[in-house]
Amino acid sequence: MGQVTVRVNGYQHTIGCKDGEEAHVLDLVQQIEEKVRLIRAMGGQFSESRMLLHVALLLADEGSDLRTELVRARSGLAPAAPAAPDPQLAERLARIAERIEGLAQTLDRG
Repeated sequence: MGQVTVRVNGYQHTIGCKDGEEAHVLDLVQQIEEKVRLIRAMGGQFSESRMLLHVALLLADEGSDLRTELVRARSGLAPAAPAAPDPQLAERLARIAERIEGLAQTLDRG
């Protein structure tokens, strides 16, 4: 079994993977680091868990968009027109993250 040591948001992690998949894992980590840089550029201070939550939300949103486009392509529909960038994305992500953190704290107390 292969292993790759990576750095995400300044923290070092060792990731296990199948032999030969090390380069793929490094590529995935690079994508995560790009999202970390994007979120940091939005400003504000984030804990490690909150930062990674924001990264996960951005990646999940991209995945959702890709799945929608795949369904459209398979059904023969024209690609959707590119959406205008949402100027309130950082604010929306912060509100979502706060709600999730509130739920997690409630669960921790219970």
